[in-house]
Amino acid sequence: MKVYGIDFTSSPSSRKPITCLECTLVGSSLSVGTLLRWPNFEGYEAMLRQPGPWIAGMDFPFGQARRFIDTAGWPESWHGYVSHAASLGRVGFVDALNDYRVGRAVGDKEHRRETDKRAGSISPQKLYGVPVAKMFFEGAPRLIAAEVTVPGLQQGDPQRIAVEAYPGVLARYIIGRKSYKNDTKKKQTAALRDARLQILQGLSRGALKAAYGLEVAASLHLAEDPSGDSLDALLCAVQAAWSWLQRNRNYGAPEGSDALEGWIADPLSKNKNRCSELTGGMQAPCLALYSPDISPSTLSRNN
Repeated sequence: MKVYGIDFTSSPSSRKPITCLECTLVGSSLSVGTLLRWPNFEGYEAMLRQPGPWIAGMDFPFGQARRFIDTAGWPESWHGYVSHAASLGRVGFVDALNDYRVGRAVGDKEHRRETDKRAGSISPQKLYGVPVAKMFFEGAPRLIAAEVTVPGLQQGDPQRIAVEAYPGVLARYIIGRKSYKNDTKKKQTAALRDARLQILQGLSRGALKAAYGLEVAASLHLAEDPSGDSLDALLCAVQAAWSWLQRNRNYGAPEGSDALEGWIADPLSKNKNRCSELTGGMQAPCLALYSPDISPSTLSRNN
């Protein structure tokens, strides 16, 4: 099975491209292939149109929180509100989110989905810092246009499947709360490189078997990308591969998941009560994922 891991950005460029890692899944073994970098959306759109079978894990929020959709009065279906957001244009979409914040109490200006709460990710309304709202705006409408299948959200071509990934969950399963990447050159330290190597070594040593049912063969050269984008693409591919192995169980979607919001494809974000059951000897890093002391911003996506 062809598996893609895609580290997304809302403003691709030669300096900060969309990064895609092509992988192959045979049984429960995932092997790494070609690394692609797209300085614009054309490469991403072309990949979505590639004939299947394939499954892709994409690092951007596919949906918005039900509380936001209901309160804002947006269409009450995933296809409906994604299309509505696209119709506003990028500037109009940003204005709509900013207007929503006005006059709302602190703590009620942005909302997280249930899957964000479980995974420790930030609100998909976030426009600044890590602007995942803009990633949603650029990514989700393209899923609709490409007519791919998004389990639980859109029934499209059954040979082309897209699932939402979030590499922060998997990275912290292996290394706990350590940072492992930075886009700012002067902050790209040896300690971050060591953390990336630790993640890769954890993958190659079979650390995923208990929780993900996978064995991963990947080159340590992926650690040499100080932005972490190459490694994140691999982690997205791992989550997509796990989802494929769960295809007869609704691709791993949590029971009762909200078809309006979407969900992150990862066994650790399905049910946090299963964390200690899944981690075995790696219990401490996994438990750190759900510590109330961790700010969601420490587990943020790209930009």
